[in-house]
Amino acid sequence: MPSPRITLRVVLATLLGGGIVFSSPRLANKFQRWCLAEQATATLAPLGATLHNGDLIFQTSQSAQSQAIQLATHSPYSHCGLLYKTTREWQVFEAVQPVKLTPLAQWVARGKGEHFVVKRLHDAAQVLTPAGLAHLQMAGQPMLGHGYDLAFNWSDKQIYCSELIWKVYDRGLHRRLGQLQHLRDFDLRHPAVQAKLRERYGARLPLEEPVISPASIFNSPELVTVVSR
Repeated sequence: MPSPRITLRVVLATLLGGGIVFSSPRLANKFQRWCLAEQATATLAPLGATLHNGDLIFQTSQSAQSQAIQLATHSPYSHCGLLYKTTREWQVFEAVQPVKLTPLAQWVARGKGEHFVVKRLHDAAQVLTPAGLAHLQMAGQPMLGHGYDLAFNWSDKQIYCSELIWKVYDRGLHRRLGQLQHLRDFDLRHPAVQAKLRERYGARLPLEEPVISPASIFNSPELVTVVSR
């Protein structure tokens, strides 16, 4: 039986080769998102047994602020989330607009080149027990539905991606992943970074605001890499 990826490629080739014209840009975009999600599903299918509840997943976002985050942190990883297995599929608990659970295939399809890295606590077998996972999920529950924090403020009123998973692990398991920094600690020299700062803060930069970046969590010695695709 042909793989889902091969089947999808045949479908795409048939549609595109046949000169299919969509009636609206919205329909074309919807079809493109479907194609990307199907490709991601095919990529993820063999990984089901490898992933564990509570794993952390990182990607290069294609959002408007991704370049600035990468430049300021000297890391390609600008977005992250937490993996949970529901009754039907793997989901990513992430801070977008709003904080929500997103099917893993959709999450991967949004990232640059569908590349992602999954990391795990080095002592996950001892820590992420059923009771530990319950604490982790309970810690995140109050933040579900909160708005995305464009200003990267250290409060729960609105949440950004790395803040979400840092607080969930801290409050649920008393594990602090990565080093908390201040805005002034990042590389703010690049014009793209400065433009984004002016857009968000004007002339008054909150340089002393506590910040946790995806890069800091990614580089935490508490974590080991289990998947890189």
